[in-house]
Amino acid sequence: MRELFDFLARRGPDARSASQDDLAREVFGQETSDADDATVRVYIHRLRKKLEDFYAADDEADGGVRIVLPSGTYALRMEGGGVEDVQTRPGSYRANRPSTLIAAGVALIVLALVALFAWTQRADAPNAFWQPLAASDRPVLLVLGDYYIYGEIDPVRPEQSRLIRDFRVDSEQDLAALQEAEPDRYGYAEDVGLSYLPFSSAYGLRDVMPVLSRGGKDVEVIASSELTPDMLNRFDIVYVGLLSGMGLLEEQIFAGSSLRMGESYDEIVDRESGQIWTSEEARTLASPAFYRDYAYLTRFTASTGAQVVVIASQRETGLRGISQIVVSGELPAEMDQALGGKGFEALVQVTGQQGADLDDRTILARQRR
Repeated sequence: MRELFDFLARRGPDARSASQDDLAREVFGQETSDADDATVRVYIHRLRKKLEDFYAADDEADGGVRIVLPSGTYALRMEGGGVEDVQTRPGSYRANRPSTLIAAGVALIVLALVALFAWTQRADAPNAFWQPLAASDRPVLLVLGDYYIYGEIDPVRPEQSRLIRDFRVDSEQDLAALQEAEPDRYGYAEDVGLSYLPFSSAYGLRDVMPVLSRGGKDVEVIASSELTPDMLNRFDIVYVGLLSGMGLLEEQIFAGSSLRMGESYDEIVDRESGQIWTSEEARTLASPAFYRDYAYLTRFTASTGAQVVVIASQRETGLRGISQIVVSGELPAEMDQALGGKGFEALVQVTGQQGADLDDRTILARQRR
């Protein structure tokens, strides 16, 4: 956020609004920026909120000059104290529909090939983490964290229609509810049958599937946007994906956890100590610098009797690292000692460089509350 502020400040208060591509490249080190990547928008929103909170807490600033980040504008402005407001036309950003569809298709092909490869591999004997799942007589539902995409169709100018990823909308049912509650905002929204998967899901699927297939258990694979509450009455659940893709599982998973999500899905907070662990992947992925990402692992019994296993991370690197750890013949000593009781959870720091997971360290391993 500091780098984002510095970049906008250097451009001055009279500069034209930056584009999303400019910020993705110059601040976050991304060579390209997909329109459905919320990184820029999330950090712009957080910076705007920080500025508002700063002036709200500074009584002496009343009536003076303020630095603001107007909604819809990627540029800092000065207002108050006789400064003439500069009106800037908000930028307009449209998703690249062909590239989005191609990326989604490639991801599905890769996942299918990885799944086929995984089924043919011999798995090591499951470690202690998997024993309750192996002992259960329920079939397994492998849930992959995906991201629901809806279309915004302009009836007058159809060429201006776009695909949108909105973190408030994780399924067709969510979209229908918001269309009824907020018709002015979601009136032109339509379900177009699209979602996308993070590429790291392929690595998680490769590692986990051989373990689940041992003993002849029935395994069904779905996307998290397809999950319904009644499925916890019939299946044991194994979630593989990013923390931001959990959908309706998120509330249940963290209800009995000593951890919670922070201001964004890049932050995990310890409820007891208040310590925050923040992923560095988004800012340093394109550079050769080392960075830290964090993976979350938990297992517990839901109120329906379902065994629930979660293998997740803040960003892609963490998921690659944790999926290998959880299927290894022996768990790290800290995890092995914490297993038992009503449930278990662990947080693992994964050191990465340009997407590769290089090293890992268990930050905490404890029984669930």
